[in-house]
Amino acid sequence: MKLALIGFGAMNSMVSMLARQDDHEVALVLTSKDTSRSVEELAERLAGHDVAVDFSTASAVLKNIEACALAQVPLVEGTTGWREDEEAARRTVEEHNGALVYGANFSIGVNLFYRIASYAAALFRASQVYAPFIEEAHHARKRDAPSGTALRLRDLLSEHFDAGVISVASTRAGNIPGTHRVGFDGAADQILLTHEARSREGFASGALLAARWIKERKGVYEFSEVMDDILRKG
Repeated sequence: MKLALIGFGAMNSMVSMLARQDDHEVALVLTSKDTSRSVEELAERLAGHDVAVDFSTASAVLKNIEACALAQVPLVEGTTGWREDEEAARRTVEEHNGALVYGANFSIGVNLFYRIASYAAALFRASQVYAPFIEEAHHARKRDAPSGTALRLRDLLSEHFDAGVISVASTRAGNIPGTHRVGFDGAADQILLTHEARSREGFASGALLAARWIKERKGVYEFSEVMDDILRKG
């Protein structure tokens, strides 16, 4: 694949390293110096790439999505903290017949964890004696709290419990890559499910998986849909 990277912090640095190991070409890197460019200017630079991968800032997401849609370049959107703009992003992509895959977390392990947490919530709701809670911890530089992953977990648990009873606690400290816990607390015992990231490599691998999947497609997809398709096909 001929890739364009939007943002070149820790995440896209890892994406770049893994992409080159798999013989993909990183042909363009847009950094904070490019944020002053217009949508049309960004689209001109992006044109001709197979896929773009965005790990930048929430404030730039809609502009980047529009630029990729104009350029007809499928986009893997890994930035978090822009959830309130998802409908506007969807309209933009559909208007230009573009392609977008987005997600709160591109880790394959986390996306399997979502499924485990959802199934567990159904079991514990049926028992009617356990209270659900979510805990998440990330490095001190992460701006959004709760994390997008924690919000996604809350949505999944809300399919079985009233959202008002689901406690979500966030910690920002040091260099924690990312830890998420889903707990069910009862009078007699507590059950705790944990996903702990050891590095950013899992997120970068998932982003490249999404890039390969979206390359020849049109439309808007959440990363869980990518995982559903891959798991279904085995």
